[in-house]
Amino acid sequence: MSVFDQFSIPPSSRSLERDIQHKIDTKTKPPGSLGVLEVLTAQLAKIQNSLTPSVDHAQMIVFAADHGIVDQGVSAFPQEVTPQMVGNFLAGGAAVSVFCKQHDVALKVVDVGVNADIPAHPLLASAKVAYGSKDFMLEAAMSSRQLEQALVVGVNQANAAIDSGVNLMMFGEMGIGNTCVASCMLSALTGMSGEETAGRGTGLSSEGVSHKAKVIQASLKRIEIALGKPMASWSAQDIGEQCGGFEIIAMAGAMLQSAQRGVAFVVDGFICTAAYAFAMKIQSNLSDYAIFAHQSNETAHQAILQHLNVRPVLTLDLRLGEGSGAILAYPIIKSATVFMTQMASFADAGVSDGQ
Repeated sequence: MSVFDQFSIPPSSRSLERDIQHKIDTKTKPPGSLGVLEVLTAQLAKIQNSLTPSVDHAQMIVFAADHGIVDQGVSAFPQEVTPQMVGNFLAGGAAVSVFCKQHDVALKVVDVGVNADIPAHPLLASAKVAYGSKDFMLEAAMSSRQLEQALVVGVNQANAAIDSGVNLMMFGEMGIGNTCVASCMLSALTGMSGEETAGRGTGLSSEGVSHKAKVIQASLKRIEIALGKPMASWSAQDIGEQCGGFEIIAMAGAMLQSAQRGVAFVVDGFICTAAYAFAMKIQSNLSDYAIFAHQSNETAHQAILQHLNVRPVLTLDLRLGEGSGAILAYPIIKSATVFMTQMASFADAGVSDGQ
């Protein structure tokens, strides 16, 4: 039995679909005039099976881990930045920290595989699978057991949040080298080459991006030889074990569990999109529950979003990660529910309806 067999995600409910659309269309506005807000509120209403959807109890979870692939020179920053940035999250100094504070959203940081011991903190969950993944250009990134552990970390975090009353999950990540990990995973998942998926990440030069692409292509070739089968036939387990990252796998587990429990989640940028694409290979009904925050400035993100046939809420040329785009999209997502629940209808306001 596969570790992925624990997930059985139903499509979001269609029982109120006509009533939801009628309520949207009879607000005091021309039909469709609130654009994406109408799409968002309809999605949330179907997920919650309610004519009064709410996202008032949101939670941001940032998963953090290190990666052996940094030994191949794929990042502009050294690995010690990962625990340093985790400390910055916990101290309230990071972008995601200040934006969460601005919007009154609880922040939690989960150590899934940072290559350092992080001191205890009220905002920190210690769930370390290992002190970083292995260099997947040379060997599998993780064992089957580690893949399962990382996935379960995400499941447990989603359960804890939802049990506490959270009705919208938001995810972020931290891990030097994880843009390369995400690019390699997306190449394996979509068939795109390393040249197509590699980007600047934390600020690589053109030569650095070219080197990253070569590392990805070499890694894919190694995996193909190790598995003895072409990339198109690799399973989710193959991809996770061979070139995954602990924080990306944990995030995928949290997405899957959120959807399984009927709770919407927000996908941040490029790396979170890789987690989503990985989770989609496990359960395609996941798409009903996902809201995409933004199209990042990372090279391949637009192509990946088009491949997944999704439309993000924002385009702000972000490429920071850490959940920054997700929390910036939150007030817009919240506005979608507010217009559904508080805006007057034509009948309520005594305004003549259009023809």
